[in-house]
Amino acid sequence: MCGIVAYIGDKPALPILLNGLKRLEYRGYDSAGVSVLGAASGRIETVKSVGKIRALESKISGMGDGGAKPDLDGVIGISHTRWATHGEPTVANAHPHLSADGRIAVVHNGIIENYATVKKILESEGVKFVSDTDTEVIAHWISRFYEGNLGEAVQEALKSLEGAFGLAVVCEAEPDVLIGARRGSPLILGVGEGESFLASDVSAVVEHTQKIVYLEDDDVVEITRGGFSIRNVLRQPVRRETLEIEADLEIAKKGNFPHFMLKEIFEQPEALRNCTRGRLLLDEGNAKLAGLDNSMRELRSIDRVIITACGTSYYAAMVGEYLIEEWAGIPVEVEYASEFRYRNPIIGANTLIFTVSQSGETADTLAALKEAKRKGATVLSICNVVGSTIARAADGGVYLHAGAEIGVASTKAFNAQVVVLALVALLLGRQRRLSFEQGIEITRALGALPGLVEETLKLSDEILSIAGDYYTCANFLYLGRHYHYPVAMEGALKLKEISYIHAEGYPAAEMKHGPIALIDANMPVVIVAPKDALFDKVVSNAMEIKARGGRLIMVATGDSAPLDKFASHIIRIPATLPALMPVLASVPLQLLAYHIAVLRGNDVDMPRNLAKSVTVE
Repeated sequence: MCGIVAYIGDKPALPILLNGLKRLEYRGYDSAGVSVLGAASGRIETVKSVGKIRALESKISGMGDGGAKPDLDGVIGISHTRWATHGEPTVANAHPHLSADGRIAVVHNGIIENYATVKKILESEGVKFVSDTDTEVIAHWISRFYEGNLGEAVQEALKSLEGAFGLAVVCEAEPDVLIGARRGSPLILGVGEGESFLASDVSAVVEHTQKIVYLEDDDVVEITRGGFSIRNVLRQPVRRETLEIEADLEIAKKGNFPHFMLKEIFEQPEALRNCTRGRLLLDEGNAKLAGLDNSMRELRSIDRVIITACGTSYYAAMVGEYLIEEWAGIPVEVEYASEFRYRNPIIGANTLIFTVSQSGETADTLAALKEAKRKGATVLSICNVVGSTIARAADGGVYLHAGAEIGVASTKAFNAQVVVLALVALLLGRQRRLSFEQGIEITRALGALPGLVEETLKLSDEILSIAGDYYTCANFLYLGRHYHYPVAMEGALKLKEISYIHAEGYPAAEMKHGPIALIDANMPVVIVAPKDALFDKVVSNAMEIKARGGRLIMVATGDSAPLDKFASHIIRIPATLPALMPVLASVPLQLLAYHIAVLRGNDVDMPRNLAKSVTVE
């Protein structure tokens, strides 16, 4: 992990590689490196550095001062941004990694699970390792099988490697060949005129070509300047469709915003409009989801729903659980995807599985999808990235259409997921228990959400002022009831992710079952408390906290006067249907986390230790 860019063609490779890596910076990384097959030397020249890509560029530009300058003028090369899994962030552990003779270079996303076993074999044969990574094993292992054909060597090596990988490989002896391979970790092929690209993300290549081939598990692609061929690990030819995608180079620009995260928070009204456009049947009080058309028969017969997800998507799924159970009357379970496949889940004939993932590449969620399909379930996906692995592997699904999300901490994708789950709940509910009048009320409320989010965003300066009173705190507690328990969990996650402040989300009623012991003036408590059926109970929670000297930040609707005597700060947001309030209530929590993190001097777009797309277990 985390980003791969490779090039073969007739242009200087280095600028293309570095520019591609910059487009993948949002994924999160701790080191970077390039290997280029030198035009004059014919040797693989490798440069690596710890830190950001600008540090790598600086290192490259300074080379040759007082010594030999590497030949980086070639037209074939591979590059990588690394998110540490095996070994600390060091130059030695950064990618690319080389074989012992330096003639084969490899970049790798994923984890090789049996690397220790393979390493022992190589060490017994005299191979000396210079890093702590599992990736270095791959370079030496391919070299072990190399007999003049790089593609065959890669395929032979992969037969005995276990785990997940996206690979790009070059060899000095074959200066006109670039090899890519994929199992479990995303890798795409970009096809240009007399040039080709490998990348872990389409955004790295869209300025060069819009012709994309999505590689599947166990594909090995051999690329030359004249074209490409794809085989599986058994050397059998396979065909993959070349797709034409729409290029949008503006998505990776911040515009007038200081950070992508703030830009994406403010993009939420438009994201929700795009998410619901053409899907709300206002005259029928229903939803139309084209991606589920082929599954309508299954939808009518299901008696149980399981939703699997990770991180922010998991909390969106929790809101979806409440929505589907209330509107459709169908029992719902929300499972951490990382636990689902190890639990031997019981899946009946009428059980429907939803997988929720912003990127559509989350390794744990993909594994849960595959386990559900092995058990014969119908699996539908909810994701944001068109053509992603999860979207292609599912039996059907719904795209968010929220637009590219660059900031590592998800914001607009969370609310888009909640809205899509609301659309699913509406569709299921109208098949079962929701009346026409109820459907009309819900569709109108969904249609009004973008405007209400716009109103909520006007509170940003007020929330910045509140953040100024709390950004030095070491701990936070977030509380909510019913629909707002997942919002509290998500709010705490946002604060943890980008401010590095310890925060916990709880059901408000659970506070007195332990967490109340932590309450004092140094433990700010954020309570999501819109005026609804449980409002009086939330007021009781606020009284308990106030009595123990706690400082309260309340997210409430305008008609919440009883809170005035308890709260240190009240953030008043617009009101909508109780079931849709999570969309509005989450926005102030996103802004609070953002402003606190900025006041603490953190890089909110690329928080430490995190990656945008988690493609390893």
